[in-house]
Amino acid sequence: MENLDTTKIPTGLALYNRAAHRASKEVIYSYSTSFGMATRVLNKDLRDHVENIYALVRVADEIVDGCAAQASAESDGFDPGVLLTEFENETYLALTRGFSTNLVIHAFALTARKVGIKKDIIEPFFFSMRQDLTETIHDQKSFRVYVYGSAEVVGLMCLAAFVHGRDYTEEQKLLLVKGARALGAAFQKVNFLRDLASDFDKLGRSYFPDVAIKTFDEETKDRLVRDIENDLQISALSLPLLESSARKAVTAAQFLFQELNNKISKTPAEELIQARISVNNLRKLFVLAKALLGVKP
Repeated sequence: MENLDTTKIPTGLALYNRAAHRASKEVIYSYSTSFGMATRVLNKDLRDHVENIYALVRVADEIVDGCAAQASAESDGFDPGVLLTEFENETYLALTRGFSTNLVIHAFALTARKVGIKKDIIEPFFFSMRQDLTETIHDQKSFRVYVYGSAEVVGLMCLAAFVHGRDYTEEQKLLLVKGARALGAAFQKVNFLRDLASDFDKLGRSYFPDVAIKTFDEETKDRLVRDIENDLQISALSLPLLESSARKAVTAAQFLFQELNNKISKTPAEELIQARISVNNLRKLFVLAKALLGVKP
């Protein structure tokens, strides 16, 4: 992004923009090794945008996933739901003003205004975040709504950056949207599956409809793994339409989550509900290298 140029010393708003982006960049590398690795292969403009998007959704997620509640318990007490509403409202104001005193929101607004991320896909995200504060068990309908808002729209936000300034046919646009949504859904479902025990024990949540820790078995696990595999296959169809660095980065992320899904598939159900499945950094680097070389996972 031109307003993040570091070839000369910025002043005024340009300096503030750069500081805001640096704050957002710190968030992604503090919270996610996998996404941090994948974004490093993006060209600078796209990497800046993805880092800005990730920071906003990460901070919102932290508000509802315990950090705010922990801070509330250590102070006079406050409502995380109120914080989320304030965070959401400030995001919309920043889209209009082009400025926020919250550096993460300011950085996101820079990206959103540049690539055309509108309220129609931001609002569903905050709706899903609010579900985390009010719903602990999902049925099929609420699960679909939650996954769309918490993950699929994040894929659409990144897609907006990837396709900005590029020409596509209507058919290609539909394929790209379908792929972005499927990949976001796959990422979210993998995280749900690997965090089954902690979500239930620490947060009291059960995301998958009709899936409970006490009755979780191989058949249930295999069904969920196949569903994730289907999402990953759908998302792969759109990869050739992305520009080079975006294609490599998305492929890397897809490979990393494919690796996680494969590991989950090979882990007995009784172990899966007791320990969080992860991929070590050496394996992540190996998978990333395969993505860059165009080797299938």
